Amino acid sequence: MDIVRLDESFGGWAELLDLILSSFAYMNGRIDPPSSALDLTADALRAKAVAEIGYVALDDGALAGCMFLRPESDCLYLGKLAVAPELQGRGIGKRLLAAAEATARERSLQMIRLDTRIELTGNHAAFAAMGFVRTAEKAHPDFDRVTYVEMRKTLA
Repeated sequence: MDIVRLDESFGGWAELLDLILSSFAYMNGRIDPPSSALDLTADALRAKAVAEIGYVALDDGALAGCMFLRPESDCLYLGKLAVAPELQGRGIGKRLLAAAEATARERSLQMIRLDTRIELTGNHAAFAAMGFVRTAEKAHPDFDRVTYVEMRKTLA
């Protein structure tokens, strides 16, 4: 398994979009508002990789997972963490998280932050098992109820 930083030479933007959409598909109809992943395009992913720090996980050269990182003032934001559904449970997410931790340390950031939808309690538990703690409950614009949970992991 190789974890590779995305750059302009990456040629699999449509495939990356398919990976994200397939790994987030279980959320469709479960979360409100719908996932922002549904608004992504291959071109938007290319632009996201320029504006942020993107990584892909490759299994024998085949796309297996991805994530996007955005440095903030006090932490590194982790978004669009996705693993191909047929490859979940094989430690790919943990390998990507290790790369996120290394990226945070390179930037002298001591914390990683992520958001996960309030309805996805399995995600809350999975991230807690990886060392994240719930730090806030928030709402998307125009919602009068909690729609997502912020979680943070402090790096040693």
